[in-house]
Amino acid sequence: MTEQDAIMNYMRRNDLMSFAPTAALIDMDGTLYDSMGHHADAWHHMMSEIGIDCDRDEFFMYEGRTGVDTINILFRRAYGHDASPEQAKELYKRKTVLFSEMPPVIPIPGAQRMVKALLDRHIATVLVTGSGQNTLLSRLDTDYPGAFPPGMRVTGHDVTKGKPHPEPFLKGMSLAGVHPENSIAIDNAPIGVMAAAASGAFTIGVTTGPIPEQALWDAGADIVYPSMDSLADNIGKFINPFNMSI
Repeated sequence: MTEQDAIMNYMRRNDLMSFAPTAALIDMDGTLYDSMGHHADAWHHMMSEIGIDCDRDEFFMYEGRTGVDTINILFRRAYGHDASPEQAKELYKRKTVLFSEMPPVIPIPGAQRMVKALLDRHIATVLVTGSGQNTLLSRLDTDYPGAFPPGMRVTGHDVTKGKPHPEPFLKGMSLAGVHPENSIAIDNAPIGVMAAAASGAFTIGVTTGPIPEQALWDAGADIVYPSMDSLADNIGKFINPFNMSI
């Protein structure tokens, strides 16, 4: 599917006569940073410490959820009930420590170029992440200067319902002062793509890890790229105003 086809499909589906995004809502882990392997290792280590049987790779499919949501998925499977708020807080704290002890992660190749292209075109950029870990949040100003000031961030601490619920992306739109039809959302995980699509934003899926492209299409992406570099090469095609007769 070409970019023009994807835009036209989105416009028809939403009964729009034009498409001119003014804000980009962007996920963090696996989209801006190559961090999901470390997250999977930290989650697996922490759950193994408390005797919960799990597979490391399953945590890639939970990507985008808040820490509490991820903990409760495992608790329900193992014990038939959610963790208490106190348990969840302590377990997430332990997982955060494990993550922080791992080698530093690097930005996803192409992500800095993609974000700079948006800023150069005066597109507002908003962080929309299920994470609340300061390990990476504290690096944003250095790795993505000017892109995600504190007032333009939605983290797992800022929502009552995390991805796949649309609340995180809707909150991001509110911070940017835009409507769904003026927004593009960029995410690498099926849960994030589901949330973005449900919010009404034009949704771009990007494959940056072991999750197959088809999973992003199935989650509702308007278009899917095989890498962040390929999205960076084409991001300008979504920014120029597009008009058509429906």
